[in-house]
Amino acid sequence: MPPTQAESVIKNIIREIGQECAAHGEVASETLVAFMVKAVVLDPRNGFNMDRTLMKSDVEKLVKVCVNRLLDDKNPSLDTIKMQVYFDMNYTNREEFIEEHHRIVESKLAFIIKEITDNRACSREELESLYRKIVSYVLLRSGVGSPTDLKTVREATAALQSVFPQAELGTFLSLSKKEKEHQLKELSMIVTGIRLFNRETGKGGENIEYLPAILREAIPATTQHIDSQLQIAQEHAYHYTAILEKVTENPLLAADLQPYMLKEALYNVRQYEIFLQIILSEIISCAQEVELLTKQLGALLEQLIMTVKSKTAVPTSQVFPIFIALSNVWTGFQDETVLIGILTNLTANLERFLGTHELFPESVIQDLLDEVTVKTDMFRLKEHMGERVHPMEFKRQQWLFPETTANFDKLLIQYRGFCGYTLATTDGLLLPGNQAIGILKYKEKYYTFNTRDAAYSFAENPEKYINLITEKAKKHAELIQLLELHEQFETLIPCSELKVTGKHFIKPITKSETSTQTDTHILPPTIVRSYEWNEWELRRKAIKLANLRRKVTHSVQTDLSHMRRENCSQVYPPKLVGSQCKREGSTAVPRPQVFIAGLRGGRSKTTGAVKVNLTRAVDET
Repeated sequence: MPPTQAESVIKNIIREIGQECAAHGEVASETLVAFMVKAVVLDPRNGFNMDRTLMKSDVEKLVKVCVNRLLDDKNPSLDTIKMQVYFDMNYTNREEFIEEHHRIVESKLAFIIKEITDNRACSREELESLYRKIVSYVLLRSGVGSPTDLKTVREATAALQSVFPQAELGTFLSLSKKEKEHQLKELSMIVTGIRLFNRETGKGGENIEYLPAILREAIPATTQHIDSQLQIAQEHAYHYTAILEKVTENPLLAADLQPYMLKEALYNVRQYEIFLQIILSEIISCAQEVELLTKQLGALLEQLIMTVKSKTAVPTSQVFPIFIALSNVWTGFQDETVLIGILTNLTANLERFLGTHELFPESVIQDLLDEVTVKTDMFRLKEHMGERVHPMEFKRQQWLFPETTANFDKLLIQYRGFCGYTLATTDGLLLPGNQAIGILKYKEKYYTFNTRDAAYSFAENPEKYINLITEKAKKHAELIQLLELHEQFETLIPCSELKVTGKHFIKPITKSETSTQTDTHILPPTIVRSYEWNEWELRRKAIKLANLRRKVTHSVQTDLSHMRRENCSQVYPPKLVGSQCKREGSTAVPRPQVFIAGLRGGRSKTTGAVKVNLTRAVDET
């Protein structure tokens, strides 16, 4: 089946499953349905063959199985999958959270920015209306005060007039669109800095919420709530683990516990614990960022107070950069406030995926916990702290230890740090691995174990246990994300596409045609008004800029440059004039010779010419 046709079939299946669920009153997102389809197909118990095209009966069976699983509200496995899908769709790193928040703010301001930059006000009323829009923009962008509060608007208008009087609107309107946007953003930051400074000095800013104080209260409260939820989740996990260990030792109890699905409940609570730890680490980063921003805020306010102290006028070059820096710090506080709100909301929404734990009778749990020691993860680590792998017993394998490995704590451990041997041999029991025992490096991946015996058994045949875990993840799709097995299932291909060589499977080398499209004009077009192609126009502008009327021209002649040009002059040769008389005689008149020196100038700025008469006297001729 061609890829486009297969994709169309899958979309139709997903749409049909979603419609069936909606008919039964259950709203399922396309992402959740797609994940469930993959989980049902991967599960070998459902009998779907990946080597052949799905028939109509197979599609009907797939739709029926997926709908039944999506409508089963008493299945911890479904809650775990829903939790994973929800977390993947709503969580990202703090940089992307903040970037998305800024993008939303910019999109909300796009309309008023367009109104301001496209405005062609001429009359007095239009200019006043434009100025009021600029004040509204400053308040909306800064987020400091409401543009509907009259007192806040008056304060922002006064601050704006101190740096941007209404008389300068004409200059503002003559700017290009990008220059207007840049100036608006800069004015907003300066006005925000002025209002924050006024609040600090008690001269204004009464309606400004002091975000550092709010965050100092919100962060500990959020952290405390997550810690309490984390403690409850860990307590459930320890109880389920102790009961499952008891079942492992006494298989006769497995039949009695089958209706309660404690293993699926363990996966659910462990996944919830992992998500809470991720959120908690983000909140700790927020607390550190808030502490840094608080120090920067105090330093900038102190610098401003010292700059304007007992001065009637301060140069803008000194205070404007501080106002802008103050606004940037306040924006950082706003970002952290938004981030704390998102993480708090995310934590609250994750709690609704734990409803299945209320279905387990407390009496049954307590009866099963009789004569059983409930061990915490920390207790398990300390219990086998003295055990350690001896590398000499497994020379073919590479073992890593804290004292011999750099960045030992930053290694990416497989299976989210759980023991792979226990997971494969005890029907999916999750026990934390102990890194002090030693970390096994196998095919550039790292594995930890809860005991030394488990490490030895796994090291004898790693591929066997890795394959067992993969098969177990096919039956329990929630393990794919819980144990971070995405890489194995993304490269999973049907058996018919594998070539058998001896006893090993070799993946064929595949090629595919791909194409990319590049936009002709990636950046928006810009028209440079100052561009000029005419050379003479450029010369005229250069002369205008040089302003030669008030300049003195200097010239220097060097040995290499003088006499480089041939000079010539035209003269008339003397005529031969003769006269006839009775007596021959002749007279000689001195030829006048005058030399003017200093015409080429000298080292002085003024030219001083000297006239020298070289005409010889009459008696000398």
